[in-house]
Amino acid sequence: MDQTTARMVALLGGLAAVLAGVASAAGVLLRGDLATTDFVTVRGEVVPMVTDGIYRFNAEGLVAEGIGWDIVTLLVAVPATLVALALLTRGSFRAGVVSAGLLAYLVYQSAQYAPYWALGPLFPVYVATLALSVSALGLLLYGLDVDTLRVRANRSFPRRSVVAYSAAVVIILAGLWLPVVVGTWGRTMVDQLQGASTLVVPVFDLGLLVPLAIFTGLAVAHKLPVGYLLSSIILVKGATMALAIASMLIVEANITGELVLPPLVIFTVVAVVSLALGRQALGSIELPASPGGRASAAAASPMPAA
Repeated sequence: MDQTTARMVALLGGLAAVLAGVASAAGVLLRGDLATTDFVTVRGEVVPMVTDGIYRFNAEGLVAEGIGWDIVTLLVAVPATLVALALLTRGSFRAGVVSAGLLAYLVYQSAQYAPYWALGPLFPVYVATLALSVSALGLLLYGLDVDTLRVRANRSFPRRSVVAYSAAVVIILAGLWLPVVVGTWGRTMVDQLQGASTLVVPVFDLGLLVPLAIFTGLAVAHKLPVGYLLSSIILVKGATMALAIASMLIVEANITGELVLPPLVIFTVVAVVSLALGRQALGSIELPASPGGRASAAAASPMPAA
């Protein structure tokens, strides 16, 4: 990637990360006392709605999950994105791959936050974050030379593990949401809506992540160059998102008093496995050789932590 493109990606992605940090900090610090009042939806569901703070007019359970997600975004995703983008401008190819996964995380979060939360003061921030992160990710993917992803085939790249991981993502998300979709078919009262008008999260998970995981697994299995890029993206995205979900469940349990242990264990394990596989996959990317036969100093920049 040329320096001009790298700097533009860093500018757009950096602004997206800063805005995501501002929104997440507001969600954590300006949440109010989380007082609620019962609200009857047009479907007849009785939902405890938060009446103060930055997330007012949203269901208590949804706010609890949002605060948990905000904590991970603020403390993990935003700093990691800024570090990765800084290394990208120094010529690190691996940092570009990591940046793609982190920008995908910001796209996923802001694309959900903007339509899911009740209209509030952070709405313009979510839309701006989405616009900037999508632009940065598109420019980054355009600038990355996929053919330079020369992986040590049959040696250090965890090909079978990545294929199995992709299949596990499909199984977990399909197993999580398909029963909900089928179980709510034709029903008027749907507790899972938490006061919303439709099931927003399954749209993104079943409509975007599941196809992405399927394509990643197939591309890696057939040794397509794009598979190595997608595997790094899905592993970085998987690690940050699994960590966010675990945080959501913990915060939700602290606020509502109800701890759902099985998914907490599952997504904690997913986060650990994602980090381990991601490190191995990124470490297996051979650095472009200089004309003299040695890896260039810029390409040898240290890999940022995901």
